[in-house]
Amino acid sequence: MARNHDAILLEAVKTHRNRLLGAFLTGQLDGRRVINDNRKRFTTSIVLAAVACAVCVGVSFVSNTLATQQQQQKPAATSSSETP
Repeated sequence: MARNHDAILLEAVKTHRNRLLGAFLTGQLDGRRVINDNRKRFTTSIVLAAVACAVCVGVSFVSNTLATQQQQQKPAATSSSETP
């Protein structure tokens, strides 16, 4: 297996230059790295849980309202048909 040492060397130099340029533009390594905390995940989870609860409450309210309206309409329908 033949290796092209010049191409490998050029690729390594290119990588080092890109790293140095990135460090020069963005600052020290500590400033460039973000701390992987789960704050965004936690906030997103709380928001999704609140939305899910709101949907459940809304569905329950609508079903209860529809059931109440049906119960109010049934006696009116049966009383009009019973009095001929």
